[in-house]
Amino acid sequence: MSTFNVTIKIMPLKDLLDPQGKAVLSGLHNLQMASIQDVRIGKNISLQVNATNAEEAKIVATNATKQLLANLVMEEFEITVED
Repeated sequence: MSTFNVTIKIMPLKDLLDPQGKAVLSGLHNLQMASIQDVRIGKNISLQVNATNAEEAKIVATNATKQLLANLVMEEFEITVED
């Protein structure tokens, strides 16, 4: 058994409105940063997973993400596993 560092990046689906991102974009434009065209705001979650290998750690993280960490109706996710 080894401990793996797992990073889960969760973002709103591209086709959905991101109200938080739109509010930040508006604020940036008010600060004269008009060259910024779009803002999407998501979540970055770090886990330490005990598993026999990286693939098992990814399966554990995927299950946790699908069951609790992400709203799959509105969000997509990407998982990275490091030793």
